[in-house]
Amino acid sequence: MAIVDGLPAGLAVRARDITAELARRQVGYGRGDRMKIERDEAEILSGVRFGRTLGGPVALLIRNRDWVNWREKMAQEGTGAGVPPLTTTRPGHADLTGTLKHGFDDANPAIERSSARETAMRVALGAAAHRFLRELGIAVVGHVVAVGGIEAGPDRSDWGRLVEERDRSPLYCGDRSVEPAILARIEEARERQETLGGVAEIAALGVPPGLGSYAQWDRRLEAALGRALLSIQSVKAVAIGDGIETPFEFGRGAQDEIFWEGGVVRRTNRAGGIEGGISNGEPVVARAFFKPISTQRRPLRSVDLATGDGMVRV
Repeated sequence: MAIVDGLPAGLAVRARDITAELARRQVGYGRGDRMKIERDEAEILSGVRFGRTLGGPVALLIRNRDWVNWREKMAQEGTGAGVPPLTTTRPGHADLTGTLKHGFDDANPAIERSSARETAMRVALGAAAHRFLRELGIAVVGHVVAVGGIEAGPDRSDWGRLVEERDRSPLYCGDRSVEPAILARIEEARERQETLGGVAEIAALGVPPGLGSYAQWDRRLEAALGRALLSIQSVKAVAIGDGIETPFEFGRGAQDEIFWEGGVVRRTNRAGGIEGGISNGEPVVARAFFKPISTQRRPLRSVDLATGDGMVRV
């Protein structure tokens, strides 16, 4: 359950539109088994009347169908008698760090709250926020630009066509030419019982200049975007624009020169639409770099915290 505040009154928000965005979250070639469990549907509990917001907080609910498998293990009442503690922790997860931080003798409490399942509600809240942005002429587009080291080269000069190509792709990728190579890479990882990382790009189109601040460090636009993206499980790095490539360029090749063509225009967008912490009128572009999922089909080495056995595989 979550609450989104700040939406103006009169905004058309419907549960079925949010549910459609949740369905998009669960598709994709090579997705994990967890996605086969969930069939997410959004419920609006308050803040909407006759399909339009009332100007107050909007409460959303997504029912977790996997809860039945955790009902005894994570029961709110009782002593936990008969529930065996989990004392082997998985590398790459919050199992060990959460257990040490809170002094647990069982990793299950850390596993429950740290799950990436939490991102389902972020999608629901994002759908409501996107509905508001569309009223302002702002569109947010996401697409895959790399999987397992294979990089796509989508045409960003025509975002409409890029979205059309993306929506036809089982990889959610706007460059269909690299699909065979990425699909082969995923199958290779499957045969090796491995997982792959990748890169997703998010672009906000139609953002007006002036959002953010150069005067306060905590109000810089790229700082807010970086914090939001890095808070997603498995994201280990974020780039604004060409922020990964430009450190290796000479200075002149890393800037976006300014031209006058009946108004101020740019012919490149290496800065990702942000200069000095402020949006400059170009598309705001960020990339999130995802590590390979930590849960492996071939177990990794770990330690049993209860026995000290250092030959455990999880």
